Amino acid sequence: MTMQPKGLSKIVLLVIFFLSILKETINACPLELPTSAVSINGHRLIVELAATPQSRRCGLSNRPALGEDRGMLFIYPRSDLRTFWMKDTRIPLSIAFLDDSGNIINIEIMSPNQTEKRYHASKPALYALEVNQGWFKLHGIKAGDRVEMKAIVNIKGPR
Repeated sequence: MTMQPKGLSKIVLLVIFFLSILKETINACPLELPTSAVSINGHRLIVELAATPQSRRCGLSNRPALGEDRGMLFIYPRSDLRTFWMKDTRIPLSIAFLDDSGNIINIEIMSPNQTEKRYHASKPALYALEVNQGWFKLHGIKAGDRVEMKAIVNIKGPR
């Protein structure tokens, strides 16, 4: 039995479709990253460590929620002026930009699902810490406070 050209083109299209789905799955944002505990003024957080370019690029995008007292710590190889946005991020977040000693430079409140607004560190930052919106305010945490990161001080992701 020989295959008709129409049938062959349908199979080719189907293969291309499945390959595109596979590519999206391979390039999907990681849902599980290593975690560690940090503390700010005695308030403990469990944070996912975004120390690679891919994990920093994905951040908390496409997540339905962030657990209570949870967050994501973005770790960079060097201090620089950092800018974040909320593309594909459904969770209302607050972000603290941290210097190389873990001191909070500034805190910004971020609105979900938008790409217009950018959130900037006011000085060069080595770290950024995202938490549920309002977590910093609820715990009285402000610029100048220090994030204790004993177990992760020496982790620096690749450029």
